[in-house]
Amino acid sequence: MTDHHRVVIIGAGFGGIGASIKLAGQGVEHVILEKADDVGGTWLANQYPGCRCDVPSHLYSFSFALNPDWSDSYSLQPEIWRYLRKVAEDHHVIDRIRFGCKVETSRWDDERRRWVIDTSQGTVTADVLLSAHGFLSEPSVPHFEGIEKFAGQVMHSAYWDPSYDVTGKRVAIIGTGASAVQIVPRLHEQADRLSVFQRTAAWILPHRGRTIPDWERTLYRTVPAAQRFVRGWHYWSAELLAVPALTKPGRGKMLKKVALKHLEDQVPDPELRARLTPAFVPGCKRLTPSNDYLPAIASPKTELVTSGIDRIDESSIITEDGVRHEVDVIILATGFRVTDNTFPELVLGRDGRTMREVWDGDGMGAYNGTTLAGFPNFFMLAGPNTGIGHTSLVYMIEAQLPYIVDALRLMRERDIEVLEVRPDVQVAYNEEIQRKVAPTVWNTGGCKSWYLDKNGHNSTIWPDFTFKFAQRLKHFDVESYYQRLRTSDQLSPLASV
Repeated sequence: MTDHHRVVIIGAGFGGIGASIKLAGQGVEHVILEKADDVGGTWLANQYPGCRCDVPSHLYSFSFALNPDWSDSYSLQPEIWRYLRKVAEDHHVIDRIRFGCKVETSRWDDERRRWVIDTSQGTVTADVLLSAHGFLSEPSVPHFEGIEKFAGQVMHSAYWDPSYDVTGKRVAIIGTGASAVQIVPRLHEQADRLSVFQRTAAWILPHRGRTIPDWERTLYRTVPAAQRFVRGWHYWSAELLAVPALTKPGRGKMLKKVALKHLEDQVPDPELRARLTPAFVPGCKRLTPSNDYLPAIASPKTELVTSGIDRIDESSIITEDGVRHEVDVIILATGFRVTDNTFPELVLGRDGRTMREVWDGDGMGAYNGTTLAGFPNFFMLAGPNTGIGHTSLVYMIEAQLPYIVDALRLMRERDIEVLEVRPDVQVAYNEEIQRKVAPTVWNTGGCKSWYLDKNGHNSTIWPDFTFKFAQRLKHFDVESYYQRLRTSDQLSPLASV
């Protein structure tokens, strides 16, 4: 027998947990489908050495579930995962999750006016589908000629094997993005020799992380308003300082000055400094803070390789300059598939096309990063153009939740069976987003980043202050949608009264 639910949520990371809490608070029946065996999403999957958040702990958390016990101002992965697990337990989210349940396809049945979700545990149907799968959930695993012949260990940072010991081994790390910047210092401490393969240098800023003392944690437990003040300070300082520098590249000179000073202080060799100096504008890729990455690269036992990889054999990585680099283990710190994530291939809309087919034809986009024309009764968290390069994605997710809850309330009160965003509204919205993002550092900074798709289209970044996004989604804008009542077979404009 097929299970039916009012709402099915896909994913039990920050988005899925937050959505479940808000839906339960409104009495909306729902279930969460999670392919892993526990909550946490990316904070469960990524367990590589040094994994931590580059957003302040007080801000990288739910506003309704502040944690006064953070041990560090920039928390490590285990502590973030424990926080998410505790929030899920405290709010009884665990009871609503089906673990080990992988979604294979989700298709809209227009005749029955419901979603049909085929999973590894059978078929589930839902009136409403809410995707919280996360666009940083699918590792990007590049193929190198001959890698299948390599006799040593090969691991992606998102598939880390904690039982594997790199002590005394010759370690290759491919990539110099955010995960590599965190991994390199930790493996440098253990490995006999480290080879870091760099395609593009990264701008490294000083890290302001610190241990939070006991007295401060006691203060937050005793006076919650103190922690809210700190959270607010982190939020507004990032908004008022970073956003102008990123949206108007001419104002970002101070970022470059700070990064160059940091590089000069930590890397005394001018030739190595030159190879570690990016050619693009700071902020074009996500800014990366670290106080120990550059010293690890400058260490005598580290080799920075800037020649491209030609092939791999049983014991070595051979670069395009003909040099053979003998290694025992290869770490792929190559990030995630964001704009080419496979999840959109699994969601089929009203006309039978997948989300991927729609996006390949029209460009990856949505309305308010939340709803998509042709996909009735469908909402997504952290969708297109909700990403940010300077602050917490949790803030953006929380901004979407009232909008979705308000839509579900409206459907219940007006007996609306089908709700769908108007195509013209979605087109106008995405044209506005692209006009705003066009002059920003993310588009004009001279880099190739995961913010851009294969056509150079920026379908990832929200190009404005994040509080403006929250203001947009504070209430559901009924005039932007079509409705179909239970008593009707036709889509009609949704009236605002």
